[in-house]
Amino acid sequence: MGIRTDAIHAGVRPDPTTGSVMTPIYQTSTYVYESPGKSTGYDYARTINPTRSALEENLKVLEGGRAAYAFASGMAAISAVMTLLKAGDHVVVSHNVYGGTYRLFARVLEDYGLSFAYVDTSRIENVEAAIRPNTRMVYLETPTNPMMVLTDIAQVASLCRARRLTSVVDNTFLTPVFQKPLDLGADIVVHSTTKYLNGHSDSVGGAVILARDEHAERIQFVQNSVGAILSPFDSWLVLRGLKTLPLRMRAHDENGMKVARYLEAHRGVARVLYPGLPSHPQHELALRQARGSGGMISFYLKSDEAALRFFAPLRLCALAESLGGIETLICQPSTMTHASVPKEDRQRLGLTESLVRISVGCEDPEDIVADLEKGLAAAL
Repeated sequence: MGIRTDAIHAGVRPDPTTGSVMTPIYQTSTYVYESPGKSTGYDYARTINPTRSALEENLKVLEGGRAAYAFASGMAAISAVMTLLKAGDHVVVSHNVYGGTYRLFARVLEDYGLSFAYVDTSRIENVEAAIRPNTRMVYLETPTNPMMVLTDIAQVASLCRARRLTSVVDNTFLTPVFQKPLDLGADIVVHSTTKYLNGHSDSVGGAVILARDEHAERIQFVQNSVGAILSPFDSWLVLRGLKTLPLRMRAHDENGMKVARYLEAHRGVARVLYPGLPSHPQHELALRQARGSGGMISFYLKSDEAALRFFAPLRLCALAESLGGIETLICQPSTMTHASVPKEDRQRLGLTESLVRISVGCEDPEDIVADLEKGLAAAL
C-alpha cells in the first residue's frame, strides 16, 4: 500500500460492536476474564489497550518495522531505548541533539554508569574514531535540532552492523513520509509523537519502532514494567493525526521551501540552515536520503541584539517551544529548547542568541512571510 493509504487504514479496523470507522477510545483500566487465568487477550490496560495497539500497528507499518510501542512522551520513548544498555556501556551521539535528550544522557543516565561521546556524526570518520571497546550504540538525529546537520544513515548503519552496535535514529523532524531509517539499515527509530505525527499541538507522546525482534521483546517488557504508556485518549489523538500526516507533511514542505527562500534573500538574515536549499552543505545527501525537507528551518540574524528586536512584533508566528503542529511556531533555542546545554557547548555548536528556529506551519505561506517581515524589519 502507499503511505497515504497506510496512514489512514493501517491498524484501524471497524469496531466489531458498532461498525465505527474510527477506532474507539477504550477508556478502561481493566478487562473481564472469560474464566480464572483465561483472558480475552486483554487483561490490564498498562499492559495492553486496543486504542494504543491500533496506533502501534499503524506506526509499525508506516516506518516498516517489526514492532512499535507508544510511550507517554518522546523522552519516555528514548529512556526505554536506553534500557537496552547496562552500566559501563558507551554511546556515540550526534553532537547537536535536542536539549532534552542531552539532559537525559548527561544529567541522568551518566549517574547510572553509561557514558556518551558527542561527535559530528555527519562525518563517518568521527563516528568510527569515537567507538571504544565498550561502545554499544550510535544515537543519531538527522537533521539535528536545531542546526539541521544531516548524517548518512545507511553509512552509519553499515558501520554499526560491522561492529555489532545498535543504531538508533530520531526521525521526529522528517517522519516516515520523508525519511525511513529502518529501510536505510537502522535498527531503531524514535519519535516524539507530540510533533508531526500528532500534528495538532494537543497531545504529548513518544514512540519506538524496531527492526529486530530481540529489541522489540525488550522494549515491550520495559513499556509494561516501567509503565510510561501513552493514554487511550492520546493514542486516539495521534491515530487521528496520522490520517492526515502525508498531506500535512507536503504542506509543511512546500511552505518550508518558500519561507527558506524568502529568508535566504533577506538582508537582515545572515545565514539559513535548511537542507532543501542548494546552499546547505549537505543538500545532495538530503536529496538522496529523504523525499522532502519538511518545515523545520533555522537561521541566524545579524547579531544577538537583533534577535531581541525580532520576536516582539510577531503575531502569527507563535513564540513557543515544540514544533510540528499545523500552526507556525518560532523559538530562540539558546534560551528555550536548548537552555539545558552548557553555555560553552552552545557557543561551540553555534547555538548563539542570534539563532532562530522556526517550525513552519500549514497557514498560507504569504501570511507567514508577512509576519516574519515585521520581525525582520524590527531586527534591522
